[in-house]
Parts: sequence; structure tokens; C-alpha cells
Amino acid sequence: MGSHDHLFKVLIIGDVKVGKSSLVQRYCSETFNKHYKSTMGVDFALKVVQWSDSETVRLQLWDIAGQERYTCMTRMYYKQASACVVMFDITDVTTFRNSQKWKQDLDSKVTLQSGCPLPCILLANKCDLSPWAVTKEEIDLLSKENNFIGWTETSVKENKNINESMRLLIEKMMATSDGLTSPAGQGDYINLKDAPMPGWGCC
Repeated sequence: MGSHDHLFKVLIIGDVKVGKSSLVQRYCSETFNKHYKSTMGVDFALKVVQWSDSETVRLQLWDIAGQERYTCMTRMYYKQASACVVMFDITDVTTFRNSQKWKQDLDSKVTLQSGCPLPCILLANKCDLSPWAVTKEEIDLLSKENNFIGWTETSVKENKNINESMRLLIEKMMATSDGLTSPAGQGDYINLKDAPMPGWGCC
């Protein structure tokens, strides 16, 4: 790899059927299929992003199985990760509560070389459905208490906030790798609607 190429390992974690595999499929191939078999262990995908004229970002996306019986296997999958997505189903309160457990498990098993927690974004998926099982205030509190860089609502089905969320995560990884900022965030709601997208592209 050249000096302007960046390789990042990104974990995608959360309970079963919250949309993790659909997220990876949507982000990498811009397709959606509502019929997915549950991931067994881990699935891999690669996304290449032309970040700027001189910089290419390669993302290794690790889609970790959400079944509880596989959690003992995740420690080895977490190694050398650069960032993480924790996803829950906004219509299912149990998956919301378990997102805290996933984050705590992640923080207990892997850190950056600096010893800081991985940059981790919380995605409230299936926001196109109703009713929502949790309020924005509840999500905001969980995000802040568990040191997420922030949270936002997503709909993999409608392709809402998928590219934007991943772009934000890449920005955090790039800044962290350059030693510019701490990966720790305030956990605030991230309004991606009007977020600028300069320099973003894919190949």
C-alpha cells in the first residue's frame, strides 16, 4: 500500500435481526434484500472509498453474529479493530438495551494502541417503521453514558443515513490515526441531514 492508502477494520455488532448484514450489503453494493439468513460467526466485506484525490480508504467490515451463543467467540474477531458500529432495532426495546451490553463487551476486550476506546457509533435502525419502542431521549442517555461518539437513526431499507454514518466513522478513524483528536465522543445525536460531504466518493 502507498503512503496515502489507509486500511481500517470496522466491526458491525448488535443483536440478531437488527439489520447488520443488510447494512453491510447496502453500503458495499448499494442493494437491499429483506431475506437474510442469520450470520454464523462472522462475515467479511470490503469497501474501497476514494477519500480524496490522494487518499484511498479500504474498510474491512466484520459482520459479527448477534446470537448470544457466539459471544464467546467475538474476542478474537475484535483484535486490531479501528472502529465499531453498534446497531439496534428502534422498534425492539430489547435490542436497544442489549446495545449497551455489546458496547461494554467491546470496551472490555479491545482498545486502540493508545489505550483509548474504539470510536464507536450507535445506529438506531429501522426508523422507517413505527411505533418506535424507545424515545430519542432514552437513546441519547444510553449513548452518552456508554461513550459512543454519537448516535443517529438509520433505515437500511430506505438507504437513510447509511453512507453518511460511515463517512463520519471514517473521519473519526482518520483523525485518530493521524493523532489529531481523541476518539472519545460526547454521545450526542448526530444530525446527518445537512452534513457536508466534501471529498467523499467510492470506487
